[in-house]
Amino acid sequence: MRHTRTLAGTAALTLALTLAACGDDSGSGSDGASGDHLAELQEEGTITVGFAGEEPYSFEKDGELTGATIALHEKIFKDMGIDEVKGVKTEWGSLIPGLKAGRFDVISAGMSILPERCKEADFGDPEILYTTALMVPEGNPKNLKNLQDVKDSGAKFATMSGAIESGYAKSLGIKATEVKSPQDGMDAVARGRADVFALTGISLRTMDENNPDVKVEVTEPFVAVVDGKEQVGAGATVFKKGDTSLRDAYNEELAKITKDKESYEAVIGEFGFTDAERPKGDLTTEQLCAGELPDAK
Repeated sequence: MRHTRTLAGTAALTLALTLAACGDDSGSGSDGASGDHLAELQEEGTITVGFAGEEPYSFEKDGELTGATIALHEKIFKDMGIDEVKGVKTEWGSLIPGLKAGRFDVISAGMSILPERCKEADFGDPEILYTTALMVPEGNPKNLKNLQDVKDSGAKFATMSGAIESGYAKSLGIKATEVKSPQDGMDAVARGRADVFALTGISLRTMDENNPDVKVEVTEPFVAVVDGKEQVGAGATVFKKGDTSLRDAYNEELAKITKDKESYEAVIGEFGFTDAERPKGDLTTEQLCAGELPDAK
């Protein structure tokens, strides 16, 4: 996740991570991001990204860093004059603290843009749209289709620590056990420790496809509803607060990719992303940081 990723936030979300104000264009911030950071990275020719190891966003395979957000970053940063992307694997809940501490330059994880997180870090423009899905045992014995079903059934619910789904559970009054990774969530369902695990639909679909022998299935994706609001949302690259020149240059290149289906799928289509996940310009970082969500229909 989210990614988790992934979807818009509510006031009740109390995730341990929180994010940077969207409108900080001062070029500096309390975390001391340098206005010359972009030039420094271009001079070095290398940028380091923090990632959580969640497929299909950013993960390691055969010792190589890969995934949809990595593909975006390799393309965009190269076009910005930064040829090499290196990664530092970090638990999801430590990504923003690690960014603030300077362990890496940006976060490459498809992280959902949430008001709480916008207080701690700067988010780029939306690059992935999100829906939620449920991973359940084969046959979906409790017939779970959405979070309200989970609440009404009293099912044993698992969410990933720091992911948006953990916030949904808290806001909806659903008791949830938090796990450290998507793999832990799948294991919990497969071994009967949980009846259901929630995460972004594309993450769960990828896990299911990659583990055909595991006796689980994934429900149809849905938009979660909390306090009468649709939790529409998007994931983005995360920058250190005040790292404005780097963020703005990134957004300029990102727009060339998200402008149409062909450009978008050419970069990340191989990871299962389609035009359904492509931002169309009607959902902005400023809206998501402000928690401006549509009423549920």
